[in-house]
Amino acid sequence: MNFIVTAAIHVSAAPTGSSSNLPGILVKENRLIPATSVLDGKRLSNTKYSLGRRDSDLSVVLDKLKAQADSWLIQGPWSVTTSKKLPPGGDIHDYASQAPYWWPSSNTTDGCPYIQRDGQRNPESDEYTNHADRGKMFQSSYILSLAWYYTGQDNYAKHAGDILRTWFITAETRMNPNLDHAQIIPCQNEGRSIGIIDFSQGYTSVVDAAAILATGAPGWSKDDQRSFRDWNIQFLQWLNQSDFGKEENAAENNHGTFAAMQIAALALFTGDKQLATQKVLFGETLINRQIAANGTQPIEIARTRSWHYSTLNIVAVTRLAAIGRKVGIDIWRYQGPDRQNLFNAIKFLIPYATGTAKWEYKELEFHAYAATDIIHAAADAGLGDAKQAVEKFEPPPGGDLWPLRPAPEQLDAIS
Repeated sequence: MNFIVTAAIHVSAAPTGSSSNLPGILVKENRLIPATSVLDGKRLSNTKYSLGRRDSDLSVVLDKLKAQADSWLIQGPWSVTTSKKLPPGGDIHDYASQAPYWWPSSNTTDGCPYIQRDGQRNPESDEYTNHADRGKMFQSSYILSLAWYYTGQDNYAKHAGDILRTWFITAETRMNPNLDHAQIIPCQNEGRSIGIIDFSQGYTSVVDAAAILATGAPGWSKDDQRSFRDWNIQFLQWLNQSDFGKEENAAENNHGTFAAMQIAALALFTGDKQLATQKVLFGETLINRQIAANGTQPIEIARTRSWHYSTLNIVAVTRLAAIGRKVGIDIWRYQGPDRQNLFNAIKFLIPYATGTAKWEYKELEFHAYAATDIIHAAADAGLGDAKQAVEKFEPPPGGDLWPLRPAPEQLDAIS
């Protein structure tokens, strides 16, 4: 085993004698440290402290975060029960989405069979509104919870709590904890294992949002946190035991990476450190399988959106690395039998992110800023090339929020 073991820092409960009895937080120097699964809770606490001391650089970033949070205050909450199109089986509490890259045949009256056009999104898939609403729910709850944590403004926390309760807890509007009907292909099936990526790409941010709110946010009670945890216990069981879950975990491309990362985060959140460790250790296999010695990702560069998927897969690996630190495993320093490693994968992408080289593989819509967060992550992990690149890359739309939410996100959504 080639992983480097470090001290685990994830906190699952407040220490004995703490002045707080809220679950999943640590009180240190009168500061609350969220028990986040991907984000570094201690780093968030230190950043909040720096903002309190009027750090001017951080204040500029906070203004950008607040601008995003303010835009979310007038949107939502959302629910699976409001979809314009019912899921197969007719249960409005089931999440449903349609495979975006599949199009009806032009030479048949009913459009069957549907034909795949990789990277080209069929607008018909928007008829299942759960997919778009899910994305809004993910991002809004995350940004609002962070805005509350850093500013203390109650309206951010109350709206974030309302968004999470509506989607996951309230009986009339909650989602069933499964993805049986995700990424449906009309004429062919009622859902696919591949549909798990609808959640695995971004759902861990929602789990972190709840952990942040659990540090004492108004409008988010202990009962809310307990109910949300119970939902995730059921969802994690489905991810591990359903046929779809098993198939997705076996995927060799970015789907398998995101599946492992999501399970690791949910296991950590729900208290199963053994499962979290197991999935982090699986990162060795993922790196061996997906990254070549020269840093390319052969499976992803073969796609029509090769840049998007190359950066996307590394988002999942770097998030898994962040989870690994909480269970004492450092996959940043892992090197495979053919010298595959995470640093090389990011070093390969840096010239294209900074504009010093032109991407030579097929890409329908190149956005250099897609690599912003993973370069930040590599710089924080000690990669010299990444530290130099941080000052040169194109910031994403809405600004570079890394100093306030240091966990890689997919920044070039193609939905």
